[in-house]
Amino acid sequence: MKTLKYSIFLLLMISVAASTGCKGKKTDEHGHAAETHAEAGEKEGEKEHAHVEGEEEGEHEELPEDIVELNAEQIAYAGIQMGTVGLRQVSGAIKANGLVSTVPQNTASVSVPLGGFVKSSNLLPGSVVRKGQTLAIVENTEFVDLQQNYFEIKNKFEFAEAEYNRHQELYKEDVYSQKSMQQNTSEYKNLKAQLKGIEQKLMVIGISPATFTEDKISASISIISPISGSVKTANISIGRYVSPADVLFEIVNTDKMLLELSLFEKDANSITVGQEVHFSINNENHEHKAVIYQVGKSINADKTYKVYATIQQPCPNVMPGMYVLAHIEKTDKQVTAVPSDAVVSFDNKYYIFVFEKEKEEAGKPFTEYRFIEITKGDTNDGYTEIMLPVNFDKENTRIVVKGAYDLLSAKKNAGEMSCG
Repeated sequence: MKTLKYSIFLLLMISVAASTGCKGKKTDEHGHAAETHAEAGEKEGEKEHAHVEGEEEGEHEELPEDIVELNAEQIAYAGIQMGTVGLRQVSGAIKANGLVSTVPQNTASVSVPLGGFVKSSNLLPGSVVRKGQTLAIVENTEFVDLQQNYFEIKNKFEFAEAEYNRHQELYKEDVYSQKSMQQNTSEYKNLKAQLKGIEQKLMVIGISPATFTEDKISASISIISPISGSVKTANISIGRYVSPADVLFEIVNTDKMLLELSLFEKDANSITVGQEVHFSINNENHEHKAVIYQVGKSINADKTYKVYATIQQPCPNVMPGMYVLAHIEKTDKQVTAVPSDAVVSFDNKYYIFVFEKEKEEAGKPFTEYRFIEITKGDTNDGYTEIMLPVNFDKENTRIVVKGAYDLLSAKKNAGEMSCG
């Protein structure tokens, strides 16, 4: 009885399992499970798609870091247009900093040649002086000694000269011996040299031997201004002893002033003599004019060089030592230039894109563009001056003149353009 119950239960379980299996799958005429036509088609399509994708991924080439590619649809959407590098006249301005100074011959430092004590002076910084004007009176007993020596030597020389002339006549008449004549000549020449030397010393301290007499011997001398101008500094006080190394006065003539400008070496090829300079001082709106007259021939340690310009018109408020902001007008000349839209910037560097080649991938056309780093110059009237790498073929290379930033974005979005 138990065996009969167990058999009936087992048959019921098999029937339920068979019924469930038949609901999930269809069977063919042989009783095997079969998929529907739609299910089979979907699976077959997925297999083929996966196979094609695998082939495309396997065949897609790895692009160099300086290459970006677009297909025809992307090129049309970005509005890519091609052009060439050309020559154009592009003018601009170079900014520079500098100082106002004077030409060397319009600046004078005044000191006393032999030293002495200051007896008098009534000049102050800013005082206007003219050439030949007395700046101060200095006295020293050494001046008296120098003047006395001058007259002693002068008197001896006059006597020696008369003797020399007399003995010359006697020697011609064979009355005077040759030896005596040689001694007289030697003494005459020695005194003549001494007289010339002491005359030069007197002229240095401002005494003219031509108009100097014994009655004019004095312990005081006048310090004379060598140029006209204004007193910049006056290092002087009554009774002070001054030596030849002490500068008593600094005098500056502002009739002819110049600018001393510092420029970077990259601008060396853009500066020539005769270019116009506009400058301002103390952040004022009014601009003054100057013209370059000399360009430095060497680069300093800080990679700058000097440019000198003469100020064109009198400027009462411009004084030596003032700091100036200047810009130098570039001369119009033929330079390598491209449309400004062709130049893109990234990470403080500038680039252009050039056509590299056309190709096909998986039966689809693609175009490759190469980006090249350049040096950017001035921009004027929609064109920008550029400096290209060496050996760049200007005649046969096509560049992207529109849509360059779309190419840059594509390159950056691809994750291939680093900040290095």
